[in-house]
Amino acid sequence: MGHATSRELIDAMNELEGWSASTTKTLLHRLIQKQAVSQHGGSRPFTYKPVVGEKESMAAAADDLFDHMCAMRAGSTIAGVIQSRELSRADIANLQAILAEKAKTAPEEVQCNCLPGDQTC
Repeated sequence: MGHATSRELIDAMNELEGWSASTTKTLLHRLIQKQAVSQHGGSRPFTYKPVVGEKESMAAAADDLFDHMCAMRAGSTIAGVIQSRELSRADIANLQAILAEKAKTAPEEVQCNCLPGDQTC
């Protein structure tokens, strides 16, 4: 994992997303608070380095998404993501192997885990 100065990050986010300097600084501050990014240097320019890797961060985001939906909707959500993304043959083969293994112990139906009175599944 590399590091970058605040100026490099501000310029990159402006070019990639059209973000203002203040938006990028706000994001950096929040990432530091969440301990996802560390700040180095006692004076400007500060340098920033990721503490959490991209793979770990993406897994946490996906877990958070699925933790906030009914378990009965997980399969259709995953299917929708797969249908909307370009995948390599290796990715597809890996998914097929994972699904074949999961099918060996999968229940007939996943139980609803919605809050009482909030069942929309």
